[in-house]
Amino acid sequence: MIPSYFFAHGAPSIVLEHNGYTELMKNFAGETPKPKAIVLFSAHWEQPVQTVSTADQYSTIYDFGGFQDELYRMTYPAKGEQALSSQIQELFAEHGIESQSDNERGLDHGAWAVLKLLYPEADIPVVALSVNRHLTNAQQYEIGKALSKLREQDVLIIGSGGTVHNLRRLDWRADGVDEWAGEFDNWLQSKLEAWDTEALFNYRELAPYAAEAVPTNEHFIPLLLAMGSGDAKRQAKLVHRSYQYGNLSLSCWQFN
Repeated sequence: MIPSYFFAHGAPSIVLEHNGYTELMKNFAGETPKPKAIVLFSAHWEQPVQTVSTADQYSTIYDFGGFQDELYRMTYPAKGEQALSSQIQELFAEHGIESQSDNERGLDHGAWAVLKLLYPEADIPVVALSVNRHLTNAQQYEIGKALSKLREQDVLIIGSGGTVHNLRRLDWRADGVDEWAGEFDNWLQSKLEAWDTEALFNYRELAPYAAEAVPTNEHFIPLLLAMGSGDAKRQAKLVHRSYQYGNLSLSCWQFN
């Protein structure tokens, strides 16, 4: 069964950067079996109802401003997979999860920047999925769990977001890691490795500096979605963690 993953997507410029995290992502395809398709939840696609892309061909969305000109010339011409989109909606229906389809929206930078680093050839079908910040954390987990069957079909499930993502607290000149960001991620690591869903579902009340690390939850949700898809074995592995700008976490989690 293919693992599922959470990838922090950092700033849009991550696709141009050269560091330990981007090297990990660039080497990912050569070190893991090639999936038949990719299902990706992006923090930057928010919908009040779980939405499943049914696009045949994705456009590239530049949902950011003020970055390098090169970014606005990049494309990621991934194709969709209608049969997989239909299967996903069927799985959601079986688990009592309301869903709808969208055949027009392209891939935002939370999706294409990650995918361009992982699979630059854009030769693997992609089904993009939305997130809903108004659901409970337990409901987020159940959405991921509903898709766990796809892993048996060599479908790679990815959650793209960020565990510590507070743009107001970034220090563009910082070299080190803010203590509060490290403490939150250390707490998170201990609960993920123990698969302590009760604590994780209540992280806002229990985790140190949760309000600073997760001022709004749309970037945290993809972690719970990816984790939920690993419910059968409940094995979490921290593959990488580093920081930019004092507290912007770049982390990769693997769920077996």
